[in-house]
Amino acid sequence: MRAADLENDTGARSSTPIIYWHRELPPSEAEPMGEHTVEATSARVPSTLAHRDELWNRCHESLMAQARARLEQEVIRLGGNYAHVLDESVDSRHDDAAGEAWLRGCFTYMLYRRADS
Repeated sequence: MRAADLENDTGARSSTPIIYWHRELPPSEAEPMGEHTVEATSARVPSTLAHRDELWNRCHESLMAQARARLEQEVIRLGGNYAHVLDESVDSRHDDAAGEAWLRGCFTYMLYRRADS
């Protein structure tokens, strides 16, 4: 029941994080299961120079939300308990015909399981 790791008996979220980013370390008793990669994309925004920083920030927030969701899905799908993101690569994408831009990210992580699982 790995999904139960995300929620307790009352349906509330567990206080133990599932995703650990870069310098954050998963619990010391966690056992590595293997290295994996997920990709995520942000929502598309108008490809314009006006409000460029605001649009980039909106795309970055969207990308990171998608990445967190994808990582949580993969932890459950692969039967683990934690993901430790080791590396990420983010690049911008453009569709000139549609006048849109978005971010694409590739996240490399180590999957861990609790030692008592």
